[in-house]
Amino acid sequence: MGIPSALQQFKVNNNNFGGEIPFPLQNCTNLGILNLEHNKFTGNLPLWIGSNVSTLQLLQLRSNLLSGHIPHHFCNLVYLRVLDLAHHNFSGTIPKCLKNMTCLVDANAVHLGLVFYDTYYGQTTITSKGKELEYEAIQLAYWGNIIDLSSNNFEGEIPEEVGSLVELSTLNLSMNRLTGKIPSSIGKLRWLETLDLSHNHLSGHIPRNFSSLTSLSHLNLSYNNLIGRIPSGNQLETFNDTSIYEGNPLLCGAPLSIVCSGDDTRSRQTFPLEDHGKDDNEMLSFYVSMALGFIIGFWVVCGTLVLKKSWRYAYFNFFDNIKEQVALTIALKVARWQGRL
Repeated sequence: MGIPSALQQFKVNNNNFGGEIPFPLQNCTNLGILNLEHNKFTGNLPLWIGSNVSTLQLLQLRSNLLSGHIPHHFCNLVYLRVLDLAHHNFSGTIPKCLKNMTCLVDANAVHLGLVFYDTYYGQTTITSKGKELEYEAIQLAYWGNIIDLSSNNFEGEIPEEVGSLVELSTLNLSMNRLTGKIPSSIGKLRWLETLDLSHNHLSGHIPRNFSSLTSLSHLNLSYNNLIGRIPSGNQLETFNDTSIYEGNPLLCGAPLSIVCSGDDTRSRQTFPLEDHGKDDNEMLSFYVSMALGFIIGFWVVCGTLVLKKSWRYAYFNFFDNIKEQVALTIALKVARWQGRL
């Protein structure tokens, strides 16, 4: 394949090209846009990306058949604004040196991008929030700050250094094998509009400073192992869709119906179910005891009178004597009262 070394854009997306990424591209030292999306390219990411070719602003390799690790040389792409490696078989960890991508770290570095975008032309397709959108290349100098590593086999923890990419607008790490806690540094990404960490193995609490993500409009933390109270405040108050948090059975608080420990539960049962069961058992025991006591007492008295004839006579004679004594006492009281009159 004859590729001129002065090439600044190479876009062959949405075709059926296969094999490895063309090696002659390593000679294109001024290459700014490389879009190979939706093809059948195979092999590993070439080492010349970030070494021979370090001027890339858009690297779009979505939906091919690539594999292997992200080379360390990628962190030399200081002008990079869009890194889309979604839907591959990449593995390994996410490099901590992503913080070296100057255009994603420092707002004052935007002019570095403008120098290159001024030489580009035509439209570029960007995938964000699950949609493919068309943008003029110059527009991306102000908007297109994207890292999409979704639908791969990346593992390990999300690097704390991701929080250094303060100009990032989209971070999609969904459908991987990431573990550990969500870095609280993500709460510093003031321009972040899309955050998707779903379908991983993340654990621990959702950082409280997520309420500082005032630009956030799309959030998905579903199907992880997150626990505890869902943070509230600012932009988070607008996320009422419970599917954002589903698949995390130990999360609690709004918008979920699961009440956190210590919250006001006046609208719910005052006592837990196990206490009701205990009370029911105690009441049952009380009534059984009363019934047994009545039965035993009745038959001790009445049974004796039925079976023992002498006791029966003595019992009734005793009550007859008491009756006569009471009647005599009343008669004497009445006679004395009449005598006084």
